[in-house]
Amino acid sequence: MATTTVPTITLNNGVEIPQLGFGVFQIKPEDTVEATRTALEVGYRHIDTAEMYGNEAEVGEAVRQSGVPREEVFVTSKLNNGFHARDAALKAFDGTMDALEFDYLDLFLVHWPLPGIDVDYVETWKAMEEIYRSGRVKAIGVSNFNAHHLNRLFAETEVRPVVNQIEVHPYFAQDDLRAFNAEHEIHTEAWAPIAQGKVLDDPTLIRVGERYGKSPAQAALRWAVQRGDIIFPKSVTRSRVEQNFALFDFELTEDDMREIDGLDRKDGRNGPNPDEFNYIPS
Repeated sequence: MATTTVPTITLNNGVEIPQLGFGVFQIKPEDTVEATRTALEVGYRHIDTAEMYGNEAEVGEAVRQSGVPREEVFVTSKLNNGFHARDAALKAFDGTMDALEFDYLDLFLVHWPLPGIDVDYVETWKAMEEIYRSGRVKAIGVSNFNAHHLNRLFAETEVRPVVNQIEVHPYFAQDDLRAFNAEHEIHTEAWAPIAQGKVLDDPTLIRVGERYGKSPAQAALRWAVQRGDIIFPKSVTRSRVEQNFALFDFELTEDDMREIDGLDRKDGRNGPNPDEFNYIPS
């Protein structure tokens, strides 16, 4: 029987975040209320959404319908790529709060650094600092930032991001960037922790999972947990949502961890390269 005690991680400003959450990326708005409510019923207390996902309002509605007190659910959202200028970012945050119908947000992230647009992400981060100082968000962070992006923030701004949400999975371990994050007291959040399903047929993960009566997905997610990353797998299938939550009744050995470490590939990135990605929704 899996324990439902999800570890919490203390961020660099003292805020605590559950290490395991539920992601709603690519969940259709019409499916998001039920999927999120199911996750809360299963025991998740951390939900990760974004303005660009188009389902913030449904996440807020699911939290209200769940009966779980608002203060017991950690909710993250992210700034839309089209609103990086200061005034636009402040207005976009207001839009997030209106959509969620919350009095406060737990964590707000800059979704992408967008190196090719006219507005510099340092200006964007200074707007994030204003939002943070307003008291309407408990913590601010970044997503898809590389070390050189972060170094500029350290040099030119005041508030250090609490997290950097980046693509991390067994085929793309990102050890150097994770180490850089840790060195600067920034926790790594791993998006696509099962590489959008691409690792599920991997013989190593199948073999490691079978040792514990677990699936390849559970082996990959447990590997991420033991590395200290914050994760939020996504599914609209209740059995899969429950399976992804059942990560705390087994522990991988050092040999298991090394086996999965060995799956890292130089070409393992699935998503966009942050140094080249400049997508702005129309």
